Amino acid sequence: MATKPEAAAPAPAPQAAAPAPSAEARPSAIKSLMPVILVVVLAPVVSWAVAQFVILPQFEKKLSQIVAAPPATEAGAAAEPAAAATEGGGESHEGKKGAAGAANSYEFANVIVNLSGTMGTRYLKTTFKVVGKDNTLRATFESNKDKLLDVTLNVLSSLSLADLEEVGAKNIIREKLINSYNQALGKKTAEQVYFTDFVVQ
Repeated sequence: MATKPEAAAPAPAPQAAAPAPSAEARPSAIKSLMPVILVVVLAPVVSWAVAQFVILPQFEKKLSQIVAAPPATEAGAAAEPAAAATEGGGESHEGKKGAAGAANSYEFANVIVNLSGTMGTRYLKTTFKVVGKDNTLRATFESNKDKLLDVTLNVLSSLSLADLEEVGAKNIIREKLINSYNQALGKKTAEQVYFTDFVVQ
């Protein structure tokens, strides 16, 4: 029995091509990316401008101030040569004043001690000047230098971190140092202590 040939399946309909993006859709995509493009392009420019015109000038200004300012110890030492003789052979009034100012003071520079109760993990670094009315203070301190340095180390190393955190701690330390110096020398020589450096680490 003859079979009927099957009818050929209809060819699939061609799919409709995706509509091409309209000319209006493209600019809206660019507009949405505009902030990102601006950030990427402008960020390096703004960073360079801030560094060039703000940070570097301030850094250079600070650096020039540091280089121009003499250290405190040099400023103190500069007062001593002021006692040079005038042309006539006598000392000037300013020279006498400078010599007297140096004669009644003595500086302990860069004294470093471990603080009590810190197991050697914390320390105090300080520089200070001892002043008195007697013009022999410098000579007295120079001749008893080792003894007075030992007194200084004993007083400062007896301090704890809690002592230094108290209100008016520096004034208490001043009194302890003055009393210890006068006791060690057997007379009232030291009258005031001025700290020029006081760092706890």
